[in-house]
Amino acid sequence: MTADVEHGQALTELLRANADTVVEKWVAEVAAVLRGRATRQELARDFRELYDVVLPLVGTDGRDLAGADFAEIRALLEEYSRARVRAGFTPSETASSVFSLKRTVFDLAENDEDPQLFRQLMTFSGLLDALGLWTFESYARAREEIIREQAEQLLELTTPVVKLWEGVLAVPLVGTLDSERTQIVMEKLLEALVETGSEHAIIDITGVLAVDTQVAQHLLKTVVAARLMGAECIVSGIRPQIAQTIVALGIEFGDIVTKASLADALRHALRREGVHVVRRPAGEDV
Repeated sequence: MTADVEHGQALTELLRANADTVVEKWVAEVAAVLRGRATRQELARDFRELYDVVLPLVGTDGRDLAGADFAEIRALLEEYSRARVRAGFTPSETASSVFSLKRTVFDLAENDEDPQLFRQLMTFSGLLDALGLWTFESYARAREEIIREQAEQLLELTTPVVKLWEGVLAVPLVGTLDSERTQIVMEKLLEALVETGSEHAIIDITGVLAVDTQVAQHLLKTVVAARLMGAECIVSGIRPQIAQTIVALGIEFGDIVTKASLADALRHALRREGVHVVRRPAGEDV
């Protein structure tokens, strides 16, 4: 890359000598587009850091963007793109912030008729095009990663393992049960069984929208995994409609204990734990 940088020496010196002016105009142009969604101080900090990293690359056209010489700028643009995703900026707004530097630099050199400088500007334009495209791609990757992280966090929140009693856990399920979610249910339940030493686990499907063959298989896998840990599983919340569907599909739950409600399942688990449940008339003192 050394020879290329030497070819861009005149432009490098021009950009270094006018660094403050270029960054100031760059910030002003992008700030006008964003209309207050990012402060000038934030843009100045980000753009100054980008500018300092871009300067040593002047003289290259960005064709070898995957090379080791571009590692620092790639990392910086990935970090910049991720921050813009979290702040709610669009991919176009994010990438155009990089492209905007091109116009600012061209304005700086518009009165210079040196043909060598003009050729260097064309090369620099190619570099910024490559960096802008990389920023756009980095934004897309960061957004997909963040969406995936949020989906995993949502699954964690919608699949709690609750300790109902000493030795009794419950997993209330709501919505759709698929392979990915079943895996999370299984992992969280097994971890909780180990941590608490519980011997009974209730899988409550009152909030599950529908039970088909696939859902039933997922439930059975979870029950088997819990049994291997030495815990008895009880499936509760089987409403009449779901019971009819299970029968119509010919799904066999074998020797798995099933109960109509979470309360029934809890009473069963408590009896197995040796706890005697007594109903008291309303208003009677304990």
